[in-house]
Amino acid sequence: MKSKIMASALALTLGASVVLSGSPLSAKAEIGKEKKYIVIFKDQAKLPTDFDSEILKAGGQIEAKLDKLGAVEVVSTNPNFLSQIKKSSTVLDAGIQNIVQPDSAAIEAEALVTNSGPSADLYNSLQWDIKQVTNNGASWNLPGGTGKSVDGNDIVVGVIDTGIDYTHPDLKDNYAYGKSFVPGYPDAMDQNSHGTHVAGSIAAKGRTMGVGPDLKVAAYRVFGPTGGAETSHIAEALMTAADDNVDVVNMSLGGYDWFQNPDYATKDTVADVRLFNRAIQYAIKKGVTVVGSAGNNALDISSPGKLSGDDNGATHRSPSSQSMIRVSAGGQLKNLAFYSNYGVGKIDVIAPGGDLGPNYDPTTGTGRDNTYLCVATVPGGYGYKAGTSMAAPKTAALAGVIIAQHGKDNLSPSQVKHIIQSSSDDIFKRGYDGEAGFGLINAVNALK
Repeated sequence: MKSKIMASALALTLGASVVLSGSPLSAKAEIGKEKKYIVIFKDQAKLPTDFDSEILKAGGQIEAKLDKLGAVEVVSTNPNFLSQIKKSSTVLDAGIQNIVQPDSAAIEAEALVTNSGPSADLYNSLQWDIKQVTNNGASWNLPGGTGKSVDGNDIVVGVIDTGIDYTHPDLKDNYAYGKSFVPGYPDAMDQNSHGTHVAGSIAAKGRTMGVGPDLKVAAYRVFGPTGGAETSHIAEALMTAADDNVDVVNMSLGGYDWFQNPDYATKDTVADVRLFNRAIQYAIKKGVTVVGSAGNNALDISSPGKLSGDDNGATHRSPSSQSMIRVSAGGQLKNLAFYSNYGVGKIDVIAPGGDLGPNYDPTTGTGRDNTYLCVATVPGGYGYKAGTSMAAPKTAALAGVIIAQHGKDNLSPSQVKHIIQSSSDDIFKRGYDGEAGFGLINAVNALK
Protein backbone atom coordinates (compact mmCIF):
# COMPACT_ATOMS: atom_id res chain seq x y z
CA MET A 1 0.00 0.00 0.00
CA LYS A 2 1.45 3.35 -1.00
CA SER A 3 2.68 5.67 1.72
CA LYS A 4 0.30 8.44 0.63
CA ILE A 5 -2.60 6.07 1.40
CA MET A 6 -1.29 4.82 4.74
CA ALA A 7 -1.96 8.30 5.92
CA SER A 8 -0.39 8.49 9.38
CA ALA A 9 0.90 6.69 12.40
CA LEU A 10 -2.59 6.78 13.80
CA ALA A 11 -4.97 7.87 11.06
CA LEU A 12 -7.98 8.57 13.20
CA THR A 13 -10.81 8.42 10.75
CA LEU A 14 -14.44 7.58 11.18
CA GLY A 15 -14.72 3.83 10.70
CA ALA A 16 -16.87 4.30 7.61
CA SER A 17 -14.63 4.71 4.61
CA VAL A 18 -13.81 2.72 1.53
CA VAL A 19 -10.34 4.11 0.97
CA LEU A 20 -7.90 5.91 3.21
CA SER A 21 -7.06 9.43 2.24
CA GLY A 22 -5.18 12.43 3.48
CA SER A 23 -1.52 13.21 3.20
CA PRO A 24 0.80 12.40 6.08
CA LEU A 25 1.96 15.18 8.32
CA SER A 26 5.68 15.55 8.27
CA ALA A 27 7.34 14.64 11.54
CA LYS A 28 10.50 16.49 10.64
CA ALA A 29 10.62 19.41 12.98
CA GLU A 30 11.18 22.86 11.61
CA ILE A 31 12.69 25.59 13.69
CA GLY A 32 10.02 27.92 14.99
CA LYS A 33 7.13 25.79 13.73
CA GLU A 34 4.79 24.64 16.47
CA LYS A 35 4.23 20.88 16.68
CA LYS A 36 1.93 18.79 18.85
CA TYR A 37 3.33 15.87 20.79
CA ILE A 38 2.17 13.15 23.14
CA VAL A 39 4.38 12.30 26.09
CA ILE A 40 3.75 8.98 27.84
CA PHE A 41 5.18 8.49 31.31
CA LYS A 42 6.17 5.16 32.81
CA ASP A 43 3.48 5.29 35.50
CA GLN A 44 0.25 4.76 33.60
CA ALA A 45 -2.00 5.68 36.52
CA LYS A 46 -0.72 9.18 37.35
CA LEU A 47 1.66 11.90 36.30
CA PRO A 48 5.08 12.02 37.97
CA THR A 49 6.22 14.77 40.30
CA ASP A 50 7.67 17.78 38.47
CA PHE A 51 6.51 16.48 35.08
CA ASP A 52 5.61 20.04 34.10
CA SER A 53 9.11 21.33 34.74
CA GLU A 54 10.54 18.45 32.65
CA ILE A 55 8.29 19.45 29.76
CA LEU A 56 9.22 23.12 30.14
CA LYS A 57 12.92 22.33 30.30
CA ALA A 58 12.65 20.50 26.96
CA GLY A 59 10.98 23.52 25.39
CA GLY A 60 7.39 22.33 25.56
CA GLN A 61 4.14 23.75 26.83
CA ILE A 62 1.44 21.48 28.25
CA GLU A 63 -1.82 21.79 26.35
CA ALA A 64 -3.77 18.99 28.06
CA LYS A 65 -3.19 16.58 30.94
CA LEU A 66 -4.45 12.99 30.91
CA ASP A 67 -3.34 12.32 34.45
CA LYS A 68 -5.21 9.03 34.88
CA LEU A 69 -3.47 7.70 31.78
CA GLY A 70 -0.03 9.01 32.70
CA ALA A 71 0.18 11.21 29.61
CA VAL A 72 0.19 14.81 28.46
CA GLU A 73 -0.41 16.62 25.20
CA VAL A 74 2.35 19.14 24.50
CA VAL A 75 3.03 21.88 21.97
CA SER A 76 6.56 23.00 21.20
CA THR A 77 8.54 25.01 18.67
CA ASN A 78 11.77 23.30 19.73
CA PRO A 79 12.90 21.02 16.88
CA ASN A 80 14.78 18.90 19.43
CA PHE A 81 11.88 18.53 21.86
CA LEU A 82 11.48 14.77 21.39
CA SER A 83 15.14 13.92 21.85
CA GLN A 84 15.35 16.12 24.94
CA ILE A 85 12.19 14.92 26.69
CA LYS A 86 13.12 11.29 26.11
CA LYS A 87 16.20 11.80 28.27
CA SER A 88 13.92 12.04 31.31
CA SER A 89 13.95 8.90 33.44
CA THR A 90 10.18 9.23 33.95
CA VAL A 91 9.28 9.16 30.24
CA LEU A 92 8.35 5.90 28.55
CA ASP A 93 7.52 7.20 25.05
CA ALA A 94 7.09 10.51 23.29
CA GLY A 95 6.08 11.22 19.75
CA ILE A 96 4.24 13.31 17.21
CA GLN A 97 0.48 13.58 17.61
CA ASN A 98 -1.28 13.22 14.29
CA ILE A 99 -4.58 14.28 12.85
CA VAL A 100 -6.17 13.11 9.62
CA GLN A 101 -9.45 14.11 8.01
CA PRO A 102 -11.98 11.26 7.99
CA ASP A 103 -13.40 9.87 4.80
CA SER A 104 -17.10 9.79 4.05
CA ALA A 105 -19.26 6.80 4.94
CA ALA A 106 -18.50 3.60 3.05
CA ILE A 107 -21.78 4.01 1.20
CA GLU A 108 -24.39 6.73 1.53
CA ALA A 109 -27.58 7.62 -0.29
CA GLU A 110 -29.95 10.55 -0.31
CA ALA A 111 -31.71 11.13 3.00
CA LEU A 112 -35.27 9.91 3.23
CA VAL A 113 -38.13 12.36 3.39
CA THR A 114 -38.49 13.90 6.81
CA ASN A 115 -42.27 14.15 6.94
CA SER A 116 -43.81 12.74 10.09
CA GLY A 117 -45.18 9.23 10.01
CA PRO A 118 -46.60 6.54 12.24
CA SER A 119 -44.49 4.91 14.94
CA ALA A 120 -42.07 2.26 13.67
CA ASP A 121 -43.17 2.62 10.06
CA LEU A 122 -39.61 2.88 8.76
CA TYR A 123 -38.55 0.02 11.01
CA ASN A 124 -41.30 -2.16 9.58
CA SER A 125 -40.58 -1.30 5.96
CA LEU A 126 -36.83 -0.68 5.75
CA GLN A 127 -34.81 -1.75 8.79
CA TRP A 128 -33.86 -5.28 7.81
CA ASP A 129 -30.68 -4.88 9.86
CA ILE A 130 -32.42 -4.29 13.19
CA LYS A 131 -34.82 -7.14 12.41
CA GLN A 132 -31.86 -9.41 11.66
CA VAL A 133 -30.27 -8.76 15.06
CA THR A 134 -33.50 -8.87 17.10
CA ASN A 135 -35.21 -11.68 15.15
CA ASN A 136 -37.99 -9.34 14.01
CA GLY A 137 -38.24 -7.77 17.45
CA ALA A 138 -38.50 -11.07 19.36
CA SER A 139 -35.59 -10.08 21.63
CA TRP A 140 -37.63 -7.09 22.87
CA ASN A 141 -39.97 -9.52 24.60
CA LEU A 142 -37.17 -11.04 26.70
CA PRO A 143 -36.01 -9.65 30.07
CA GLY A 144 -33.72 -6.70 29.40
CA GLY A 145 -34.28 -7.06 25.68
CA THR A 146 -35.24 -3.44 25.03
CA GLY A 147 -32.44 -2.15 27.22
CA LYS A 148 -34.66 -1.51 30.22
CA SER A 149 -32.61 -2.91 33.07
CA VAL A 150 -34.06 -5.50 35.44
CA ASP A 151 -32.77 -3.40 38.36
CA GLY A 152 -34.30 -0.15 37.13
CA ASN A 153 -31.00 1.58 36.38
CA ASP A 154 -30.37 3.28 33.05
CA ILE A 155 -27.97 1.38 30.81
CA VAL A 156 -25.89 3.94 28.94
CA VAL A 157 -23.97 3.48 25.71
CA GLY A 158 -21.34 6.16 25.14
CA VAL A 159 -20.99 7.13 21.48
CA ILE A 160 -17.50 8.47 20.75
CA ASP A 161 -18.17 10.08 17.40
CA THR A 162 -19.32 13.26 15.68
CA GLY A 163 -21.94 14.01 18.32
CA ILE A 164 -25.67 13.24 18.33
CA ASP A 165 -28.68 15.23 17.13
CA TYR A 166 -30.31 15.23 20.55
CA THR A 167 -33.42 16.96 19.20
CA HIS A 168 -34.27 14.10 16.86
CA PRO A 169 -37.74 12.75 17.71
CA ASP A 170 -36.53 9.15 17.63
CA LEU A 171 -33.62 9.87 19.99
CA LYS A 172 -34.50 12.73 22.33
CA ASP A 173 -36.20 10.54 24.96
CA ASN A 174 -33.20 8.20 25.11
CA TYR A 175 -30.52 10.90 25.06
CA ALA A 176 -28.74 10.91 28.42
CA TYR A 177 -26.29 13.80 27.99
CA GLY A 178 -23.48 15.02 25.76
CA LYS A 179 -19.90 16.24 26.13
CA SER A 180 -17.62 17.71 23.50
CA PHE A 181 -13.87 17.28 23.24
CA VAL A 182 -13.57 19.33 20.07
CA PRO A 183 -11.73 22.63 20.61
CA GLY A 184 -14.02 25.54 19.82
CA TYR A 185 -17.17 23.38 19.74
CA PRO A 186 -18.59 23.02 23.27
CA ASP A 187 -21.91 21.56 22.08
CA ALA A 188 -22.28 17.81 21.48
CA MET A 189 -24.71 18.46 18.60
CA ASP A 190 -23.87 16.41 15.50
CA GLN A 191 -22.83 18.51 12.49
CA ASN A 192 -21.93 15.51 10.35
CA SER A 193 -24.66 12.78 10.61
CA HIS A 194 -22.35 9.85 11.37
CA GLY A 195 -22.82 9.90 15.14
CA THR A 196 -26.58 10.35 14.91
CA HIS A 197 -26.85 7.36 12.57
CA VAL A 198 -24.76 5.31 15.02
CA ALA A 199 -26.93 6.41 17.97
CA GLY A 200 -30.10 5.49 16.09
CA SER A 201 -28.83 1.98 15.47
CA ILE A 202 -28.39 1.66 19.22
CA ALA A 203 -31.41 3.29 20.82
CA ALA A 204 -33.85 4.90 18.37
CA LYS A 205 -37.50 4.63 19.35
CA GLY A 206 -39.91 6.17 16.90
CA ARG A 207 -40.26 5.80 13.14
CA THR A 208 -36.98 3.87 13.31
CA MET A 209 -35.88 1.52 16.05
CA GLY A 210 -32.54 0.63 17.55
CA VAL A 211 -31.44 -2.78 18.78
CA GLY A 212 -32.15 -1.56 22.31
CA PRO A 213 -34.96 1.00 22.10
CA ASP A 214 -34.92 1.64 25.86
CA LEU A 215 -31.15 2.02 26.15
CA LYS A 216 -29.73 5.48 26.78
CA VAL A 217 -27.07 7.07 24.60
CA ALA A 218 -24.51 9.66 25.64
CA ALA A 219 -22.60 11.74 23.10
CA TYR A 220 -18.84 12.07 23.50
CA ARG A 221 -18.09 14.29 20.57
CA VAL A 222 -14.52 14.10 19.28
CA PHE A 223 -15.02 15.04 15.61
CA GLY A 224 -15.84 18.56 14.48
CA PRO A 225 -17.65 19.57 11.29
CA THR A 226 -14.63 18.65 9.17
CA GLY A 227 -14.13 15.34 10.97
CA GLY A 228 -10.53 15.45 12.18
CA ALA A 229 -9.63 14.18 15.65
CA GLU A 230 -6.47 13.94 17.68
CA THR A 231 -5.59 10.81 19.61
CA SER A 232 -5.48 12.69 22.90
CA HIS A 233 -9.05 13.93 22.45
CA ILE A 234 -10.34 10.42 21.80
CA ALA A 235 -8.35 9.06 24.75
CA GLU A 236 -9.78 11.81 26.98
CA ALA A 237 -13.32 11.04 25.78
CA LEU A 238 -12.88 7.34 26.51
CA MET A 239 -11.40 8.04 29.93
CA THR A 240 -14.23 10.45 30.73
CA ALA A 241 -16.88 7.97 29.62
CA ALA A 242 -15.38 5.39 31.96
CA ASP A 243 -15.37 7.89 34.83
CA ASP A 244 -19.01 8.66 34.03
CA ASN A 245 -19.81 4.97 34.59
CA VAL A 246 -21.24 4.31 31.15
CA ASP A 247 -21.83 0.64 30.51
CA VAL A 248 -20.68 0.38 26.90
CA VAL A 249 -18.66 2.56 24.55
CA ASN A 250 -18.98 2.43 20.78
CA MET A 251 -16.04 3.64 18.70
CA SER A 252 -16.91 3.59 15.02
CA LEU A 253 -13.54 5.05 14.17
CA GLY A 254 -10.06 3.85 13.54
CA GLY A 255 -6.93 4.00 11.46
CA TYR A 256 -3.74 2.18 10.63
CA ASP A 257 -0.37 2.25 12.38
CA TRP A 258 2.49 2.03 9.90
CA PHE A 259 5.69 1.24 11.73
CA GLN A 260 8.19 2.11 9.03
CA ASN A 261 6.62 5.22 7.59
CA PRO A 262 9.58 7.27 6.27
CA ASP A 263 7.90 10.45 7.51
CA TYR A 264 7.99 9.14 11.10
CA ALA A 265 10.60 7.38 13.15
CA THR A 266 9.08 4.20 14.54
CA LYS A 267 9.95 5.27 18.06
CA ASP A 268 7.97 8.48 17.47
CA THR A 269 4.89 6.51 16.44
CA VAL A 270 4.68 4.27 19.48
CA ALA A 271 3.52 6.99 21.89
CA ASP A 272 0.39 7.71 19.86
CA VAL A 273 -0.49 4.02 19.76
CA ARG A 274 0.29 3.44 23.42
CA LEU A 275 -1.99 6.27 24.54
CA PHE A 276 -4.94 4.82 22.64
CA ASN A 277 -4.40 1.38 24.17
CA ARG A 278 -3.97 2.81 27.67
CA ALA A 279 -7.32 4.57 27.33
CA ILE A 280 -9.04 1.37 26.22
CA GLN A 281 -7.56 -0.60 29.10
CA TYR A 282 -8.54 2.14 31.55
CA ALA A 283 -12.15 1.92 30.40
CA ILE A 284 -12.26 -1.86 30.49
CA LYS A 285 -10.76 -1.96 33.99
CA LYS A 286 -13.55 0.37 35.10
CA GLY A 287 -16.14 -2.06 33.77
CA VAL A 288 -16.86 -0.58 30.35
CA THR A 289 -17.43 -2.91 27.39
CA VAL A 290 -15.60 -1.31 24.45
CA VAL A 291 -16.77 -2.02 20.89
CA GLY A 292 -15.00 -0.92 17.72
CA SER A 293 -15.36 -1.17 13.97
CA ALA A 294 -13.02 -3.28 11.84
CA GLY A 295 -12.63 -0.77 9.02
CA ASN A 296 -13.89 -0.51 5.47
CA ASN A 297 -10.92 -1.11 3.22
CA ALA A 298 -11.56 -4.78 2.30
CA LEU A 299 -8.22 -5.66 3.85
CA ASP A 300 -6.94 -8.67 5.75
CA ILE A 301 -5.88 -6.88 8.91
CA SER A 302 -4.29 -10.01 10.37
CA SER A 303 -1.23 -9.61 8.15
CA PRO A 304 0.78 -6.48 9.03
CA GLY A 305 3.25 -7.11 6.21
CA LYS A 306 0.57 -7.42 3.55
CA LEU A 307 -1.18 -4.30 4.84
CA SER A 308 1.96 -2.31 4.02
CA GLY A 309 1.83 -3.53 0.41
CA ASP A 310 4.90 -2.44 -1.52
CA ASP A 311 6.18 -0.34 1.38
CA ASN A 312 8.52 -1.65 4.06
CA GLY A 313 7.52 -2.42 7.61
CA ALA A 314 4.39 -3.55 9.38
CA THR A 315 0.97 -1.95 9.39
CA HIS A 316 -1.63 -2.63 12.07
CA ARG A 317 -5.30 -1.72 12.35
CA SER A 318 -5.83 0.65 15.24
CA PRO A 319 -7.16 0.59 17.90
CA SER A 320 -5.59 -2.81 18.34
CA SER A 321 -6.52 -3.90 21.85
CA GLN A 322 -7.55 -7.56 22.06
CA SER A 323 -9.78 -6.72 25.03
CA MET A 324 -12.27 -4.76 22.98
CA ILE A 325 -14.89 -6.28 20.66
CA ARG A 326 -14.03 -5.71 17.01
CA VAL A 327 -16.83 -6.04 14.48
CA SER A 328 -16.87 -6.75 10.74
CA ALA A 329 -19.82 -5.85 8.52
CA GLY A 330 -22.36 -8.16 6.91
CA GLY A 331 -25.14 -7.67 4.40
CA GLN A 332 -28.82 -8.48 4.34
CA LEU A 333 -28.04 -11.90 2.81
CA LYS A 334 -25.69 -12.70 5.73
CA ASN A 335 -22.65 -12.21 3.54
CA LEU A 336 -19.43 -10.35 4.29
CA ALA A 337 -19.90 -6.82 2.94
CA PHE A 338 -17.59 -6.15 0.00
CA TYR A 339 -15.84 -3.27 1.81
CA SER A 340 -15.38 -4.89 5.23
CA ASN A 341 -11.98 -5.60 6.70
CA TYR A 342 -11.43 -9.12 8.02
CA GLY A 343 -8.69 -11.26 9.51
CA VAL A 344 -8.10 -14.30 11.70
CA GLY A 345 -7.57 -13.21 15.29
CA LYS A 346 -8.74 -9.68 14.54
CA ILE A 347 -12.52 -10.07 14.20
CA ASP A 348 -14.73 -11.07 17.13
CA VAL A 349 -18.17 -11.04 15.50
CA ILE A 350 -20.00 -9.80 12.43
CA ALA A 351 -23.08 -7.56 12.49
CA PRO A 352 -25.25 -6.06 9.77
CA GLY A 353 -23.54 -3.04 8.26
CA GLY A 354 -25.27 -3.02 4.89
CA ASP A 355 -24.11 -3.17 1.28
CA LEU A 356 -25.57 -2.64 -2.19
CA GLY A 357 -27.12 -6.04 -2.84
CA PRO A 358 -26.10 -9.22 -4.65
CA ASN A 359 -26.04 -7.64 -8.11
CA TYR A 360 -23.68 -4.82 -7.24
CA ASP A 361 -20.28 -4.84 -8.95
CA PRO A 362 -17.77 -2.78 -6.93
CA THR A 363 -15.50 -2.53 -9.97
CA THR A 364 -18.03 -1.02 -12.37
CA GLY A 365 -20.48 0.42 -9.85
CA THR A 366 -23.42 -1.22 -11.60
CA GLY A 367 -26.30 -3.12 -10.02
CA ARG A 368 -26.67 -0.86 -6.99
CA ASP A 369 -29.71 -1.46 -4.75
CA ASN A 370 -30.05 1.02 -1.89
CA THR A 371 -32.57 -1.11 -0.02
CA TYR A 372 -29.63 -3.23 1.16
CA LEU A 373 -28.20 -0.22 3.02
CA CYS A 374 -28.95 0.53 6.68
CA VAL A 375 -31.58 3.14 7.49
CA ALA A 376 -31.26 5.10 10.72
CA THR A 377 -31.57 8.57 12.17
CA VAL A 378 -29.62 11.52 10.78
CA PRO A 379 -29.95 15.18 11.77
CA GLY A 380 -33.34 16.37 10.59
CA GLY A 381 -34.56 13.00 9.38
CA TYR A 382 -33.41 9.57 8.27
CA GLY A 383 -30.70 8.33 5.96
CA TYR A 384 -29.07 5.33 4.32
CA LYS A 385 -25.50 4.38 5.23
CA ALA A 386 -23.32 1.31 5.18
CA GLY A 387 -20.02 0.46 6.84
CA THR A 388 -18.43 -1.32 9.75
CA SER A 389 -19.40 1.93 11.50
CA MET A 390 -22.99 0.76 11.16
CA ALA A 391 -22.18 -2.80 12.33
CA ALA A 392 -20.32 -1.87 15.52
CA PRO A 393 -23.18 0.05 17.22
CA LYS A 394 -25.56 -2.89 16.83
CA THR A 395 -23.02 -4.96 18.74
CA ALA A 396 -22.65 -2.19 21.32
CA ALA A 397 -26.43 -2.16 21.72
CA LEU A 398 -26.42 -5.93 22.14
CA ALA A 399 -23.85 -5.51 24.91
CA GLY A 400 -26.20 -2.99 26.49
CA VAL A 401 -29.25 -5.25 26.50
CA ILE A 402 -27.18 -8.13 27.89
CA ILE A 403 -26.13 -5.86 30.75
CA ALA A 404 -29.76 -4.76 31.16
CA GLN A 405 -30.83 -8.38 31.62
CA HIS A 406 -28.26 -8.98 34.37
CA GLY A 407 -28.39 -5.56 36.03
CA LYS A 408 -25.96 -2.65 35.92
CA ASP A 409 -22.37 -3.40 37.01
CA ASN A 410 -23.05 -7.13 37.51
CA LEU A 411 -21.10 -8.37 34.47
CA SER A 412 -17.49 -7.70 33.57
CA PRO A 413 -16.59 -6.64 30.02
CA SER A 414 -15.03 -10.05 29.41
CA GLN A 415 -18.28 -11.76 30.45
CA VAL A 416 -20.29 -9.54 28.12
CA LYS A 417 -17.88 -10.28 25.30
CA HIS A 418 -18.13 -14.02 25.95
CA ILE A 419 -21.94 -13.95 25.85
CA ILE A 420 -21.91 -12.06 22.55
CA GLN A 421 -19.40 -14.44 21.00
CA SER A 422 -20.94 -17.67 22.26
CA SER A 423 -24.48 -16.72 21.24
CA SER A 424 -23.61 -15.69 17.69
CA ASP A 425 -24.80 -17.65 14.66
CA ASP A 426 -22.14 -19.53 12.72
CA ILE A 427 -22.62 -18.35 9.11
CA PHE A 428 -19.39 -19.04 7.23
CA LYS A 429 -16.77 -21.68 8.01
CA ARG A 430 -17.65 -23.95 10.90
CA GLY A 431 -16.35 -22.47 14.12
CA TYR A 432 -14.24 -19.34 14.23
CA ASP A 433 -13.18 -17.66 10.98
CA GLY A 434 -11.55 -14.41 9.97
CA GLU A 435 -14.56 -12.96 8.18
CA ALA A 436 -17.28 -13.32 10.83
CA GLY A 437 -15.23 -14.16 13.91
CA PHE A 438 -17.46 -16.25 16.17
CA GLY A 439 -20.49 -15.46 14.01
CA LEU A 440 -23.41 -13.12 13.33
CA ILE A 441 -24.71 -11.43 16.48
CA ASN A 442 -28.09 -12.71 17.69
CA ALA A 443 -29.95 -10.86 20.45
CA VAL A 444 -32.46 -13.64 21.09
CA ASN A 445 -29.71 -16.21 21.63
CA ALA A 446 -27.77 -13.81 23.84
CA LEU A 447 -30.76 -13.20 26.12
CA LYS A 448 -32.09 -16.76 26.41
